[in-house]
Amino acid sequence: MPRNPYYAGPLSDHFDGTRFFVPGERPKTNRFSDFLKWRFASRHGPKWPVTFPSPARDKPPARVEGADLRVSFIGHASFLLQTQGLNLLLDPVFSERVSPFRSVGPKRVNPPGIALEDLPEIDAILVTHNHYDHLDLPTLSQLAGCRVLSPLGNETIMRTHDARIRAEAHDWGARISIGNEVFIHFEPCYHWSARGLSDRRMALWAAFVIETPAGKIYHIGDTAYGRGEIFRAMRVKHGPFRLALVPIGAYEPRWFMREHHVDPEEAVRIFQDCGAAYGLAHHWGTFHLTDEAIDEPPKRLAVALERAGVAPGHFQVKRPGEVFKVPLE
Repeated sequence: MPRNPYYAGPLSDHFDGTRFFVPGERPKTNRFSDFLKWRFASRHGPKWPVTFPSPARDKPPARVEGADLRVSFIGHASFLLQTQGLNLLLDPVFSERVSPFRSVGPKRVNPPGIALEDLPEIDAILVTHNHYDHLDLPTLSQLAGCRVLSPLGNETIMRTHDARIRAEAHDWGARISIGNEVFIHFEPCYHWSARGLSDRRMALWAAFVIETPAGKIYHIGDTAYGRGEIFRAMRVKHGPFRLALVPIGAYEPRWFMREHHVDPEEAVRIFQDCGAAYGLAHHWGTFHLTDEAIDEPPKRLAVALERAGVAPGHFQVKRPGEVFKVPLE
């Protein structure tokens, strides 16, 4: 049995003593040979542009008070969320590449929608899991001093890199106060974790529910759709959401990616399953991770939303630096 370098804790319905898993779901079965088959295939879909700049650049206010909810899209899966006088960073990635290497790996095609120096004072950072496009250690080092909340095992990765990172880790089902009557819930999703070739599923992954006096926000960093049970369960547990942040990209080829990431049609199903009043798309258009064209996800999403009868404006797509001021219904 391999040793888990990140976490040692009691067995549970989603931890076998070495690896984490989703109860009732078979572990992701793609083998490294499948990855090589995909990466060395003769065709990889349309070529991405070297640059895909956004027309926007946000300079957020110091605070947003009360029930107002201001969400700035930084890029990929990174957001600045401002409400109730608190500033939250979600999966912040400001590095040029999402890779264990400085000069190899997926490179940004647009800059972050907020410059690092333009960020307001941050009250908490939420990190969903340890893949390089979500857990960016150089960024967290630059933000050292901020409170960082993540699922079990990820705090070891952060502290080993930089002891100044104020990392704490919690299990699925935890409800953590961050002040001003705002709480963070750690919830499951259909995904996995790894930083290398031998640590698959040795740190936990999570979606977050952000509970505020003016409604709840559902942030999903990465997920497959599976049978959809988790998303319907979130609606039952937390009630309809004011806002859901849902991934729409990095889904082709489906034979390889369907157990890791949703496509736009599945993103619409998640939006409807969880009962969100509004949705905001992410996980597209910044890092070239998979085979779809750079602008395909929002185009497919628009078609899927129309077919599903979702009212215009209720599931939005933003470019980095653009802001969604979420209505209170």
